[in-house]
Amino acid sequence: MLSYLLPILIGVLLIGYSAGKPYWREYQRNKMRRKPFKKEWRKIIQQRMPYFKQMPTDLQLQLKQHIQVFLAEKTFIGCNGVKITDEIQITVAAQACLLLLNRKTDYYPKLHTILVYPRAFIKEQQSLNADGVQQVRKMVLAGESWGFGKVVLSWQDTLEGAKVPDDGRNVVIHEFAHQLDQESGKANGAPILDKEQSYQCWSEVFSLQFEQLQRQAKTGKPSLFDYYGATDPAEFFAVASEVFFEQSRQFHYEYPMLYRQLKLYYQVDPIHWS
Repeated sequence: MLSYLLPILIGVLLIGYSAGKPYWREYQRNKMRRKPFKKEWRKIIQQRMPYFKQMPTDLQLQLKQHIQVFLAEKTFIGCNGVKITDEIQITVAAQACLLLLNRKTDYYPKLHTILVYPRAFIKEQQSLNADGVQQVRKMVLAGESWGFGKVVLSWQDTLEGAKVPDDGRNVVIHEFAHQLDQESGKANGAPILDKEQSYQCWSEVFSLQFEQLQRQAKTGKPSLFDYYGATDPAEFFAVASEVFFEQSRQFHYEYPMLYRQLKLYYQVDPIHWS
């Protein structure tokens, strides 16, 4: 009789654990949000995130609460001699959590580890040429988002991206936009949208501007967006996200329909932060 009941009991316990896990996780997150935010951390944000002071008070509070949860759930690892400090963690977390404001979030659920290199790093990529011969291409990267739990960042580029808040270049925003995109699978420029947003409208607007950027890249015509965004739709979404937060006024003026899609998605309007 006991051998018959034991599997049933184990099954019930597993079901109960699975059902209760989200509530337990949210309970733990609420505990983290209620903790006092360290004064040293606030100084780092003010120093490394220039537009923090211009953000509305409620968003400042949200950001600090998100940072506390983010730091409790993610692991930072220094590479090539980098020693992980509060400055590194807060600088990265503040910019990563900027993308989570005013939205229901699971704090980048696929992400577990942030690898930090001192400066841009080299990645070798293998590919086949037109003749079917395998070739190795070396690329110098400031950051990279992996679909299986890791983000890689150059600390030097992270600092430079944070230092100038209005140049449309921010490696942390770029790579964490990829993480949002990857929540639905492989990054393709179509992150999970709120039920009030239309995928059809998103696709039409983004495709139109992506194709325009591709034409500009081919002809060398100046664009608000980095030509790297013309690589594929996933890169365009990440590049557009950088510009949305850092050059919002010009973005809104030149691409109002695209701006509106990102405003609906991110649930903030950075125009009012300057």
